[in-house]
Amino acid sequence: MTPWVAGIDLGGTKIEIGLVAPDNSIVARRRFPTEDARGPASVVERIAACIEALQAQAGARVAAVGVCTPGPVDHLNGVLHDPPNIPGLHHAPLAALLSERLGVPARLEHDAKATGLGEYHFGAGRGERSMVYIIVGTGVGAAIIADGEIYRGAHNSAGEFGHTTLDRYGAVCSCGSRGCVETFMSGPWLARRYAAAQQGGAPTLETEARIDGEAIAALAGQGDPLALHILSEAGDALGTAIATLAMILDIECYVIGGSVAHCGELFFAPARQAVPRHSFRSVGERVRIVGNQLDTDAAILGCAWLAAGAGAITMWPRSAAPKYGAASLQWVTRSHLLCAALSVFRLSFAAF
Repeated sequence: MTPWVAGIDLGGTKIEIGLVAPDNSIVARRRFPTEDARGPASVVERIAACIEALQAQAGARVAAVGVCTPGPVDHLNGVLHDPPNIPGLHHAPLAALLSERLGVPARLEHDAKATGLGEYHFGAGRGERSMVYIIVGTGVGAAIIADGEIYRGAHNSAGEFGHTTLDRYGAVCSCGSRGCVETFMSGPWLARRYAAAQQGGAPTLETEARIDGEAIAALAGQGDPLALHILSEAGDALGTAIATLAMILDIECYVIGGSVAHCGELFFAPARQAVPRHSFRSVGERVRIVGNQLDTDAAILGCAWLAAGAGAITMWPRSAAPKYGAASLQWVTRSHLLCAALSVFRLSFAAF
């Protein structure tokens, strides 16, 4: 029988925890600020206290927990590396700390991969043999699920979809490359392109501050011609990039999530039209681009699925978890520098 588990979505600004019943329903949930600057001991203690409160509320006890965070992460050893938006948790062995504090196994996963698993098992990907989940928000990333398994690559870096090149002469991306997928469709870049078009060139800081991705979506929904054009270009770029994935992976189902995906058909329709223009007809005509179904529940349910033990990688057993007492939780910046030195997740993208 599937046990009660907890799914934890740990982001740069907030932590959301859901208590998941054996029927895979989220029966109770809470959200609170991450406050990573207070360090791993504080984060782990607040997560544990929240789970204990949720257990008391539901009259149940979890058998395991799953947690997802921005990457890069070491999913095998349950260690965060150096995600830029949560510096207070750099090199923290989060799975081991949670396992020791709660007395149950814990799993750590990259947030895009966990969200993809949630959609694959419980949302838009149900019944599919393989699927690619693409998140388009502040950044752009992907989770590739082939024959029911996450494809990770040699270093768990597979899925950096946002930093593949669409235009080798395009705008300079934050990664240092030019013309990345992210520069065509992420929320900040949509706002930047809109502001630049309004100003007839480079946008002013004042203009960029007034316009964000959500504003572009709202303007497009109201029929604003410039916003519609910007979204159409973004959708065309998405479809072009998906066509490349389809030619390489031979996967038919592409589920789109993230804040920009809330634009719906204004974003998806141009993408669908672009796919057959950039792929073999026999490949492109089979590609399906759909919106996600679970929204923010996907990450929690993906973490819950991992916690329930359905994945291929063994969870942290209580007996094997490294021992970190309350005092020794202060080790992070001292004894895990070796982990930082061994963590090389920098990708380079060649333009052809």
